[in-house]
Amino acid sequence: MERKVAKEFRHKVELLIDNEAEKDYLYDVLRMYHQSMDIPVLVGDLKLVINEPKRLPLFDAIRPLIPLKHQVQYDQLTPKRSRKLKEVRLDRTHPEGLGLSVRGGLEFGCGLFISQIVKDGQAGNVGLQVGDEIVRINGYSISSCVHEEVINLIKTKKTVSLKVRRKLPPLPWQRAVNLSSSVLCPSPSILCLTVSDQIVEVNGVDFTNLSHQEAVRVLKSSRSLTITVLTGAGSELFMTDEERLAVEARRELERQELMHQKRVALETNKIIKEQQENERQSVKTHTHKCTLHKIAAAERRHHKDWEEDWGSKEKSKSPSPSPLPSPPPPARNAPSPKPKTSSKLTIPTKPLHVRHFLFFLSVFQGFQKYVDGFDPYSMFTAEQIAGRDVRLLRVKKEGKLDLAIEGGIDSPLGKIVVSSIYEGGAADKHGGVVSGDEIMAVNGKILTDVTLAEGQASLAQAWNSGGDWIDLVIAVSPPKEYEDEVYVYLHFSS
Repeated sequence: MERKVAKEFRHKVELLIDNEAEKDYLYDVLRMYHQSMDIPVLVGDLKLVINEPKRLPLFDAIRPLIPLKHQVQYDQLTPKRSRKLKEVRLDRTHPEGLGLSVRGGLEFGCGLFISQIVKDGQAGNVGLQVGDEIVRINGYSISSCVHEEVINLIKTKKTVSLKVRRKLPPLPWQRAVNLSSSVLCPSPSILCLTVSDQIVEVNGVDFTNLSHQEAVRVLKSSRSLTITVLTGAGSELFMTDEERLAVEARRELERQELMHQKRVALETNKIIKEQQENERQSVKTHTHKCTLHKIAAAERRHHKDWEEDWGSKEKSKSPSPSPLPSPPPPARNAPSPKPKTSSKLTIPTKPLHVRHFLFFLSVFQGFQKYVDGFDPYSMFTAEQIAGRDVRLLRVKKEGKLDLAIEGGIDSPLGKIVVSSIYEGGAADKHGGVVSGDEIMAVNGKILTDVTLAEGQASLAQAWNSGGDWIDLVIAVSPPKEYEDEVYVYLHFSS
């Protein structure tokens, strides 16, 4: 089967490509493909030689030589071609016969074509036309058959199934020469014949299998001859040694030129791919830098808020203020003051954005924002924790969460990070999460390896599900140097 496919392919190459250097190049391309198994490179190389409409059938001829796993990609990369064929059935027992004549075959370097249609015959009635190429007979491909094999194949069945390709334009390398005088008198130039032309048919008589004596008899049998020739079919038989060497040298030059074009195409493709990769890396680096700048800006704003609320570290570590003066002794006969057990917490009136003050405030008021005894190693690996402060927060569902996130596993950040906390929302009221914190889990669902869209969906699902609380596991950010000690002064009224 493989030999038959290869034979059909070589026949098609001989039929459609006249230039020997291009033929050699085509075979070299196929050999290189079977080493690299690179379909895009193969198709790019083929287009250098299959470069005109009449050569497009070569793509079909090459397809069976390609492994099945690559044929779909091959079809996607090669030009679209019309493969519509017409199939008809003819009955050999019909009184008028099949009603057609054929000519051509492998020995003529061409396919098998319908050369004559009997008027009102069986072939004409089913729509066959002169010039239609017969592709299959009774299911058998005839691309590698000689004329006699085709005729025998037609004669073996009472019902003949023909698959034909629609009428083609006249073949450029075939022509008919009409002679109205003796074939011995006119010169070849007058008869439009040249040395090396192959006589294919004379007055409807097939010359492909005739002996020399029979051919001479046919030529002498009529004063008017219609001769069909194959131009230059035997040119190599009449070459001198110098001409043969010149032809071989020209073929080699043309082959080298085609290989040079292939190398140039490969280098061009390589340069284009490198440029595209550099552009992708540049965009990726720029995106990463922009993200880092945003994080740094958020940290600076957080640090600035700290200093505005509490002053710098040096100020926060200044000595405690002197104790308040003792109240004057009570006046004589004055009633003794009643002891007061209530205390008053004095804090700055400016809004605060400092995590530890809010934490202290929540503990002082009897509510803990961070769940005590939470073990992050029960949910995450040491590599995921990476020495960070991981906490479990329980946020009460009041209104909207109003928490924005960014990043994701497929982003330069590589994790889900809080980008904004909106004032008045549940996250803002809780006070335990700030911009820059990584959200590692929500309601027990791990978010360390999800995309941004998946993280948003998990948060929305947790918030909209039943219950009064939502559990967030966060990795604290920014680093601990921002978490300064907070002094709160309690004044008890006397």
